[in-house]
Amino acid sequence: MNIVNRLESEVRSYCREWPADFARAQGCRLTDTSGRSYLDLFAGAGALNYGHNHPVLKSALLEYLAADGIVHSLDMATEAKERFLETFERLVLVPRGLDYKVQFPGPTGTNSVEAALKLVRKVSGRDRIVSFTNSFHGMTLGSLSVTGNSVKRGGAGLPLGSTVSMPFDGYMGEDVDTLDVFEAMLEDGGSGLDRPAGVIVETLQAEGGINVASAGWLRRLAALCQRSEMLLIVDDIQVGNGRTGPYFSFEKAGITPDIVCLSKSLSGYGLPLAVTLIRPDIDLWAPGEHNGTFRGHNPAFVTAATALETFWTTGELTKEVNRKAARMEAALDHLVEVYPELGGQARGRGMLQGIACTPPDLGSKVTRAAFERGVIIETSGVESQTIKLLPPLVISDGELEEGLAVLDLAIADALDVAPRSALEELAAV
Repeated sequence: MNIVNRLESEVRSYCREWPADFARAQGCRLTDTSGRSYLDLFAGAGALNYGHNHPVLKSALLEYLAADGIVHSLDMATEAKERFLETFERLVLVPRGLDYKVQFPGPTGTNSVEAALKLVRKVSGRDRIVSFTNSFHGMTLGSLSVTGNSVKRGGAGLPLGSTVSMPFDGYMGEDVDTLDVFEAMLEDGGSGLDRPAGVIVETLQAEGGINVASAGWLRRLAALCQRSEMLLIVDDIQVGNGRTGPYFSFEKAGITPDIVCLSKSLSGYGLPLAVTLIRPDIDLWAPGEHNGTFRGHNPAFVTAATALETFWTTGELTKEVNRKAARMEAALDHLVEVYPELGGQARGRGMLQGIACTPPDLGSKVTRAAFERGVIIETSGVESQTIKLLPPLVISDGELEEGLAVLDLAIADALDVAPRSALEELAAV
């Protein structure tokens, strides 16, 4: 850590939260240079749905590299890209009746969002984009303009315009349908809201505090967009690729976005890869109008195609995610009940769940205590008030129980009370 603390920019964050020198990783475990093992319930901020160094994906990658497979190709046609596209169409798009063109905008999620925003403006001829309170879409300027977090927005150092924020589902209380506000402003010529080019939304706000949009709210939003000729972008970067159960998080709502942003676990191995999925009739790009040097990362194509073949040829992974999600939900509800000091609310969907704490400092105290006990958990929300569980989808039942049990002990540590849950009996201490 000495060289990191001395030489790396002050902007670093995760290494401050988890002060260890990590050396190796396998499955759901990280190991530091001293040989201590940590259970990873963070999964690379959702980039490691299939865990670290999955042997099937690693074998495919090593075989490709050993055969001098192409690594860098910009957007030239390669065997690896063609295999990925064929596999993605066959296993993801066709079974869901989805018809999208695939754009490779650059290596990360924010590249996907930037391309989506730019295309929506080009197609509509209008500039304003609607986003939602507590949203997070990336750290480049366009993505920041549709992000709710004031600290992250402030880092831009200049005004972030041509966007407007509307209240997300539940933002104004359970009894208020926040789309009433949006619809009223659209229909009122005196609201000051010029007709937007499009709307960008997360079905589950992973970074904003684990806020879940209901299926009904999403269906109404999609209908409102269609009626008002606004293009709908769904940012599925962190909650797609099976995180909520089905491959896309919006499937349960029965909507079909005009554009979908996808990244993080798309490569399956933690390699940089992002796509922007575009309704064919709005794919109005001129050749080279939006480009980037690293939009053809072939090793990521290899692991992405292998991950799809390994995990998405049947519905078994979705069933497993739903089963484990039910266990997580039951455990978190129990912890909220037995530790009223948290002022907690269990929330989330699929295998992205957590506890929002009313004293916001408790979230960070709990995650620090968990790290001391060998479990990596992060926080979410503008005040880091939500304890956020984001385990690999392939975590074993035993590892999941271990993580939940350590969370129980960490909550007790943070509150300076004796453990009150039977979960603590399962902890590996």
